[in-house]
Amino acid sequence: MLALVENHSLPRTAAFFDLDKTVIAKSSTLTFSKSFYQGGLINRRAVLRTAYIQFVFLAGGADHEQMERMRQYLSALCKGWNVQQVKDLVAETLHDLIDPIIYDEAASLIEEHHAAGRDVVIVSTSGAEVVEPIGEMLGADRVVATRMVVGDDGCFTGEVEYYAYGPTKAEAIRELAEAEGYDLSRCYAYSDSATDLPMLEAVGNPYTVNPDRALRREATARDWPVLVFNRPVRLKQRLPAFRMPPRPALVAAAAVGAAAATAGLVWYASRRRQSA
Repeated sequence: MLALVENHSLPRTAAFFDLDKTVIAKSSTLTFSKSFYQGGLINRRAVLRTAYIQFVFLAGGADHEQMERMRQYLSALCKGWNVQQVKDLVAETLHDLIDPIIYDEAASLIEEHHAAGRDVVIVSTSGAEVVEPIGEMLGADRVVATRMVVGDDGCFTGEVEYYAYGPTKAEAIRELAEAEGYDLSRCYAYSDSATDLPMLEAVGNPYTVNPDRALRREATARDWPVLVFNRPVRLKQRLPAFRMPPRPALVAAAAVGAAAATAGLVWYASRRRQSA
């Protein structure tokens, strides 16, 4: 049971959420494949391949090797895409594609953490162009996501600037905690995948959500709570129960620190609290 009110005499806290299969029921990036096809960014063969990858991802999760193959495939696939066109396609289809696959249980948790005075941070391996609008929709305070290199022509080069995966997620969380004054021992984290063990280990309150087999074994061994989310629901169907926090739009910013300097730029989108 979450505390209803955060003790403001103590350091700030946050709740860190993986996105795919934790907050939403599918892969956020692969869900937009049809939109990218209709926008002329990918061909029919690529649509079929991403559909197969989505099936494998949903059927049993993805281990480190599968995630690396997926990263290489998607990096090569998006080479040459115009970034603004990608953002426009995501914006046009965001609510139609993502709203129906948001877990009701996750939306409730986000609301509870905000009510308790905690920041909500989405930490996802998917690209920032997809994750940041979803974070905005969910009312997240910050977003950590993978960022691709953008050339002078405004198109993706196919190279990865920052990969939010495995240990780098934990590094980003620690950097963000230092920058924002979070007490990680009192923070929360949620994920479905064993690849996010470093993120879960970084906080004092780790929770597994629909865990894959490897993570379920770890949860049992460590006595971590196991949550089952199985009720996707449109946010508008939850209104007025679900209210977006009245905060400014997400703004891109860079986390600064030793880990960021060695691992590459750790980027996150940040909502600044309105001054009282």
